[in-house]
Amino acid sequence: MHSFNPARRKHLIRASIVAAAALALAGMSTYGSGQAQSRPENWHQWGGPQRNFNVESAPIARTWPAGGPRQLWRRSLGEGYSSILVDGSTLVTMYRRGDSEAVVALDAGSGRTLWEHLYDAPLTRDGYFDVWFNAAGPGPYSTPLIADGMVFAVGVTGKFHALDLKTGTVRWSKDLVQSFTLKDYNAFASSPLAYKNEVILPLGGSNQGVVAFRRDSGEVAWRSAELPLGPGSPILVELDGQRELVVWGQGEIVALNPDGGATLWRHPHPTQMGLNVSTPLWEPGRPLFLSSAYGGGSRMIRLSRVNGRTHPEDLWSNNRMRLHFGSAIRVGNLVIGSSGDFGPAFMVALNTETGEEVWRERTFARAQMVNASGTLVIIDEDGDIAVASASEAGLRVHARKELLASNAWTPPTVVGGRLYVRDRKDVLALELSQ
Repeated sequence: MHSFNPARRKHLIRASIVAAAALALAGMSTYGSGQAQSRPENWHQWGGPQRNFNVESAPIARTWPAGGPRQLWRRSLGEGYSSILVDGSTLVTMYRRGDSEAVVALDAGSGRTLWEHLYDAPLTRDGYFDVWFNAAGPGPYSTPLIADGMVFAVGVTGKFHALDLKTGTVRWSKDLVQSFTLKDYNAFASSPLAYKNEVILPLGGSNQGVVAFRRDSGEVAWRSAELPLGPGSPILVELDGQRELVVWGQGEIVALNPDGGATLWRHPHPTQMGLNVSTPLWEPGRPLFLSSAYGGGSRMIRLSRVNGRTHPEDLWSNNRMRLHFGSAIRVGNLVIGSSGDFGPAFMVALNTETGEEVWRERTFARAQMVNASGTLVIIDEDGDIAVASASEAGLRVHARKELLASNAWTPPTVVGGRLYVRDRKDVLALELSQ
């Protein structure tokens, strides 16, 4: 576990922040019977139905009027980077109000509040948290999870709640810092993940590892061995019928058995201060892609099953793309992401086979993306919203409009051609379909 002195913490901030906003999960994924699946009209988890920021969508309009796409509604909400979940006509996210955090459900058609659960979460204004909050705002950073008719949400101080999706009633709750005697945790940027009857959560970037809770009761189902954790969110992969939970360590990527938490394999991916933030990218039958800022760079890892064990092997690694908190998108033989941390950011495309840089686009600030049936929906931190298409020839921006304020670090949610986005003040619903 790295020590967190104030000089180093100043660099920690912006990275661990969001995405991870860290920027959630839910239902059961189409590529693994153990991961949550969400119907196309729902967005139950961090990263969308398959946790990889790819979604089937109605055709997206590629031309906009001068004022931008049609605005359905806009409302104030407050601080936070949690992304927006969708269950039919209900939206779910988190925000901060003074010394409290709130899990809130909104009406998808109007933005009005359906219910809100507010709980005390006072912030320590000295030491570690002070650096985070001054640079990035007070969060929340994690995205909730919808599963089994419940919302699972963790805030920056480690308050973990299971709420009824329809009413907001508390089913159970945990104070993770007290329950697991956590120290030096990173404000809980990782988003929870559903597996079978459990909800899995890394313990806040501490060295205490990963815990699985029974979704119905909150009882601990299993706890992994001690593992110094990065802030990024975990994913599930499946290889020859073997499901594996892939989590960020501080200088490595680690796979655990989601049935019990045993360590399956480890592979090095060092970065300064252990700040592995961007969610790993995996699709069935393809290698695992990782990328980090702070000197981490990118790597493509082949996962092979030999004699019942998984063996990770680097196909390539380089420093041409360094994803800060945004996640990568795969388009054909390209992997595309917003590269950069404290300096300028560039949209970069790498060849998935070789790792060679194919192109670099310089007109966006650090950005988050969703691939909506072949159209990239892009939100950059300055508040620009754009639709674009990507090929080996480059990034073609079809329409673009500044509609949000800085820091717009929350990834977009696209459901059926409708876009839900937020900055640190407002939530906005836009119609993008043709």
